[in-house]
Amino acid sequence: MGELKLAIKMKKVSAHIKSLPQKQIKIDTEFIKLDAFLKLCGAVMTGGHAKTVILDGEVEVNGEICLVRGKKLRAGDKVKFDGAVFEVI
Repeated sequence: MGELKLAIKMKKVSAHIKSLPQKQIKIDTEFIKLDAFLKLCGAVMTGGHAKTVILDGEVEVNGEICLVRGKKLRAGDKVKFDGAVFEVI
């Protein structure tokens, strides 16, 4: 019976992840740095706020926590922050 409950919980978590709001952000350059991208997509208001949330481990890039402010993002990369997913196009 415990395995069934675990399977149901896993399905709920999976469904929740798929239902996160997603927004596509177009860039006109080869890449954009993570901190600048967070400002561009409106996830943060200032570079200082971007630095803080990145260094606090609140930002994921392609499913992994990223602590590098200058991480280069390219088309296809996905950034998750504060319950939303932003895709670089």
